[in-house]
Amino acid sequence: MNLDLNCDLGEGEPSALTRALMRCVTSVNVACGGHAGDLETMARCVDLAKQFGVRLGAHPGPWSRGDFGRGALRLEAGEFELLLVHQVGALERLARTKRVRLHHIKLHGALYHASESDESLARAYLASVRSWWPRCVVFARAGGTVARLARRAGVRVWEEAYLDRGYRDDGTLVPRNAPGAIFDDERAVKHRLERLVVEGVIETVSNRHLRLTPRTLCLHSDTPKAAQFARLARRVLGL
Repeated sequence: MNLDLNCDLGEGEPSALTRALMRCVTSVNVACGGHAGDLETMARCVDLAKQFGVRLGAHPGPWSRGDFGRGALRLEAGEFELLLVHQVGALERLARTKRVRLHHIKLHGALYHASESDESLARAYLASVRSWWPRCVVFARAGGTVARLARRAGVRVWEEAYLDRGYRDDGTLVPRNAPGAIFDDERAVKHRLERLVVEGVIETVSNRHLRLTPRTLCLHSDTPKAAQFARLARRVLGL
């Protein structure tokens, strides 16, 4: 199976970087007005995805731009569904006017982590996807709660691993403010890629091995050297 390469875009990065990353990836997760993004950036990303033949995905986040949707989160199931309808629905409607199909949904930041740690939120999330966007794939952490529950709920899921983030032994990501959280060296990314492709393992910050079977690999646009990492990943993966 060919691995997919995805990136979070439309989050305020320079337009030249948006285009450079869009040339390399095979899927894009577009911020849709929560933690970042507006109608203009969404439209630009949809146009570029169409131009470069990239799968279009929605990247809904908390309504908290001050901390980029990565701070503490309190959310009820009903609020979660409304947030998704607002954000994913807006991108889907815009994409439809440009004759681009919404392929997937990937939560951002605190939403992503909250749905992994709270099964009630994970179920609410998947119920909303099944109700409103039954044809969409969910991108979720490889080996995590959402991926497991999605299969039970009959929601299509692509398990995701990160190329530019450190992992803890339990399979969760190293917090961004901790040592080893973000990769800044091409050799580290290349090593991560090669071990995943050949051995199906990811090394944790304590040098233990996680066995994962991802379908898609993620790079963040706000990671230093993101464009270089994307070009490297494309070469290694043969995309």
